[in-house]
Amino acid sequence: MTVLARAVEATRRYGEVVALDRVSLEIRAGEIVGLLGPNGAGKSTLINLFVGLRRPSSGLVELLGGSPADPLVRRGIGVTPQETGLPEALRVGEIVDLVSAHFPDAAGKAELLARFGLEDLAKRQIGGLSGGQKRRLAVALAFAGNPRMVFLDEPTTGLDVEARRALWDGVKAYHESGGTVLLTSHYLEEIEALAERVVVVGRGRVLADDTVRAVRDMVGVRRVSLVADRLPELPGLISSDREDGRFHLLTSDSDELVVELVRSGVPFSGLEIRPSSLEEAFLAITEKESAHV
Repeated sequence: MTVLARAVEATRRYGEVVALDRVSLEIRAGEIVGLLGPNGAGKSTLINLFVGLRRPSSGLVELLGGSPADPLVRRGIGVTPQETGLPEALRVGEIVDLVSAHFPDAAGKAELLARFGLEDLAKRQIGGLSGGQKRRLAVALAFAGNPRMVFLDEPTTGLDVEARRALWDGVKAYHESGGTVLLTSHYLEEIEALAERVVVVGRGRVLADDTVRAVRDMVGVRRVSLVADRLPELPGLISSDREDGRFHLLTSDSDELVVELVRSGVPFSGLEIRPSSLEEAFLAITEKESAHV
């Protein structure tokens, strides 16, 4: 598959702070890649390198076969950063026209607004929109130029559940037409809903890069749930919480945990074991990385 964006041993420093540390990553045509990591992990810095807003301190970054610093290359992408400032006096339809005018093969305005549920707002001034409506507009503008690839940094921040799912549908429609997406999100269910591939970053480095299922499986995290009055000391326990008399345990070895639970003689019932969620795997990966520092 064609590689649309590539980082090779890319490092980015801000003074003494190393935001990215020798990161190597490829984004191939037709993928939706979810970029996960805690605040300060380097997610936004990596996107900024790919879209030409920053240059690497060392290493190589390529975009669509060229340099992200080349304006002609950047015409082939769309971007929604974490924060956007849109001219509040302009109407929604006017800002779409303004942005679309920068691209030789722009998307149709009516189709673009409809895709992101903005068709009824075309004549509204941007200053009169809610925060969620502004965010939807900012995401829609990333698709105005019919880009080959889109970078979405926390695209659904500030949106309610219904608006988020409407935006997901817009992203899925773009992907089904052959588009490529790299997105970051704090809503881990969003990555599970959209992404085929997950890249976990922490402390400026790539900690995991695989499918959603493989990221869960690589850390061996399982969720064990049971009813008991108390718990003995258990091996491989990552976290434990109790709700309505039921314990919910996150463990790196569910088999050993259950064996030790039986050996302890503590009465229990309602035992359930299931795979971890992406959120649980993500926490396990980042906690493991922190423990090695």
